[in-house]
Amino acid sequence: MKRFLKKAGWTLLYLFILLNIIGAFHAWKFTHFYDDGGKKNKLPEQMSAGEKLGIILFGVRISKSATTQYPTVPYSTVHLHTVHGLSLEGWWIPTKNPAGTVILFHGYNGNKGSLLPEADRFRSLGYNTFLLDFRGHGNSEGLTCSVGFKEAEDVKLAWDYVKQKTTQPVVLWGVSMGAAAILKAVPEYGLTPQKLIIQCPFSTLTDAVKSRMRAVHLPVFPLSQILTFWGGIEQGFWGAGFKPESYARRIHMPVLYFYGQKDIRVMTHETNEVFSHLGTTQKKLYIFPNAGHQSFCGKDNDAWMREVTAFLQ
Repeated sequence: MKRFLKKAGWTLLYLFILLNIIGAFHAWKFTHFYDDGGKKNKLPEQMSAGEKLGIILFGVRISKSATTQYPTVPYSTVHLHTVHGLSLEGWWIPTKNPAGTVILFHGYNGNKGSLLPEADRFRSLGYNTFLLDFRGHGNSEGLTCSVGFKEAEDVKLAWDYVKQKTTQPVVLWGVSMGAAAILKAVPEYGLTPQKLIIQCPFSTLTDAVKSRMRAVHLPVFPLSQILTFWGGIEQGFWGAGFKPESYARRIHMPVLYFYGQKDIRVMTHETNEVFSHLGTTQKKLYIFPNAGHQSFCGKDNDAWMREVTAFLQ
């Protein structure tokens, strides 16, 4: 029995080490992009057995998002700089006689070009818009992503730029990772937007990693916890402590919260946690019944416009 227990102990140790090696590789691939012009990754059904095994062991190679859509109205290209010297690219798109400005933030591996439909609608409602590529995305410098933790600084930089341009009210809008970055940035930097519009933020970084594991058909436990740990270590912060649902407690301005009933990336319980923890009584959750983790104005423009118009009045 003693011999058996010793052998079992060594087996568990080897398994633990192996899982941590796999987790460290997956975390690195999840937070580091490849600058190859936005090359599309193969779908699982297009991969050979060797390629699938490589993904299981070492993670998915992700190309840095490439900006392919540009405004069709007059705009100015703006460059902001992080404390570590990264240049971030934004678009300032003014409108005549504005009621205020909406700053828009994209999601993980997205870019500001994907937000032009939302920006067009905000301008139709009488708002200037400012769109920013997060670090490591689109035309901004860098190849790493912290899934919203360090990107909170990017939100602050965009805020500072817009506040220098206008004294009118500012609204922050963000989707997924962009929404998580907003929830962190507002209390951390003392930002005072008039209102927030957030779409499907994850509840915790661990939950976001669980979504990643489900997408590549890997066991959620214990890999999600291991990836969260290594992702944070590789990015220089405590991953398990990155919790948008916790930051929500320090949000005290009006919030319009959007979620898609068919979202397979962000679970319903995450949405309930973040929304219920918001520190404001002026909040509304609107659920798009036929939408997933996607652009809601593209899926149901009438409902999106109705809710946003009423909220901004």
